[in-house]
Formats: sequence, C-alpha cells, structure tokens
Amino acid sequence: MDLIKSMTGFGRGEFSQGTSTFTVEARSVNHRYCDVSVRMPRSMSVLEEKVREFVNNRISRGKIDIYINYSTFGQNSQVKLDTNLANAYVDSLNTLREMFKIKDDISLSLLTRFPDIMVLETVEQDMEELWLTLKEALDIAFNALVEMREREGVRLKCDLLKKIEIIKVMVENIKGKSEGIVSEYKSKLYDRIKELTIDIPIDENRLLTEVAVFADKSNIDEEIVRLGCHLDELGKALNLNGPIGKKLDFVIQELNREINTIGSKSDDLEILNSVICIKTEIEKIREQVQNIE
Repeated sequence: MDLIKSMTGFGRGEFSQGTSTFTVEARSVNHRYCDVSVRMPRSMSVLEEKVREFVNNRISRGKIDIYINYSTFGQNSQVKLDTNLANAYVDSLNTLREMFKIKDDISLSLLTRFPDIMVLETVEQDMEELWLTLKEALDIAFNALVEMREREGVRLKCDLLKKIEIIKVMVENIKGKSEGIVSEYKSKLYDRIKELTIDIPIDENRLLTEVAVFADKSNIDEEIVRLGCHLDELGKALNLNGPIGKKLDFVIQELNREINTIGSKSDDLEILNSVICIKTEIEKIREQVQNIE
C-alpha cells in the first residue's frame, strides 16, 4: 500500500561494477512541480536524460537535487607508443652525435622527454554498461530517499488528522451557538424597541419582519454543512494512495472560503473568536500540506 509522502528527504547510494564506482546523493524539498537538477561528470552527460527519466518514474512532486560522482581504476585509459616517431628521433640524435663528435649515449630518459612518443589516450567506454552500474546506485539512493519521505509523511498525516478533529469541535461549537442567535436577537430587539417606545403599542408584524431579515442574513447552516463535508474530504484524502498534495490544496481553499463566509455573516463575539481559531488551524494545515507530495 502506498503511503502519503513528504517532499523532504535525503538518500545516498554507492555501487561498484568491475573497475567503475558510482556514488549518488539525492536531496528533495517541496515544490509545486517535479523539478530535477542533475550534477554529474561531463564525461557522463550522455546519461543525464536516463537519470531524469529514472527520477520522474519515482517522484511525482518536489525539487530534487542529484549529485553523481564517478571513479574508476584507470582501465579506461591506455598509453599509446609511436615507435616510428621514436625511430626518427633516434636517427636524428645519432646524426647529431656523429656530426658534432658527441660521446654520450642516447638514453631512454632522453627519449621520453620528446613529445608525442608516448601519449595517454582515453578508451571509449560502454555507456550502456555504465548506465546499469549507475542505475544500481540510483536505486539505493532513491530507496532511502523515498523511505525518509514516507516516514515524514506518516508524521504529517497524524498531525493533520489531529488538527481536523480540533476544527470539527470548533465547528460544532459554532453550530450550537448559531442555533440561538435569532431568538436572542428577537429578544434584544423587542426589549430595545419597548425601551424606546414607552406606552406605545409594538408593531408585532414589523418586529417579525426585522427578525426574518436578520435570520436570512445571519443564517450559516449551509456553510456549516459544507465546512463539515470539506473536513471529511480532507480526512479521506489523507488515506488515498499516491500523490495527494494538489487535492489537499484545493480542499483547503474551500475550507477557507466557507469559514470566511461564516465570519462575514456573524457579529456574535463567541462565533467570531471560533472563526479566528479555525482560520489559524487551517493556515497551519495549509503550511504542512505544502510539503506533501
């Protein structure tokens, strides 16, 4: 079963085959998309596209920096000896010796000082064979990186579920408080009118009209229902397989929309305090969700 993953992780892998050794380090942090950066020896640059394809098959989201080091025991180079050029140098030296009556013998150390007699050449390497070695090192590094992302993802999931439950409790408090607001408003309005119109009969129809208008403007039943649905959806999303970060982003936007509407419709101090607390928790959730793949 796939687990939700954080976008933060690190992995290191090393693998040797024959005379070749690859060392891979991979680091990842949060990012809206999958952004891959590869640093490797220029001689291996032909393999970069394969590395990117490998990463894209393992990681869906995040900024991934990959550092690849390659070492070999020297069998990818050889010394080429130009015997024809060496013979030409020897003949020329013998000519000079006879011409100027020089007694010194021609030595090997002297010959090695002349350029191009011995040249170090790089042997062309089999890139397909090297890729198989590099792929093993990548596998080790990314297995470690993914495991770390999964561990962090489990921690994030537990914390997010706790925050969802905290918000649900506060929503229930708002719901309970909102149920008595209209009757409370009616009572306060009646007392206020009565106070201002002593000995004058109260127009009950006008009073009921004012109460009805207030009830319509302050009704938050729909917002509370939708808020509950979005919280349930958020909880369900945390149990889905695969990348869920973008889905969570969308749900959080909807949560903010509903709680802002509740705040704009209410003038009750207790409800407004609860709205502020819920918005604070939603912001904490939003910040954590930014790090989920």
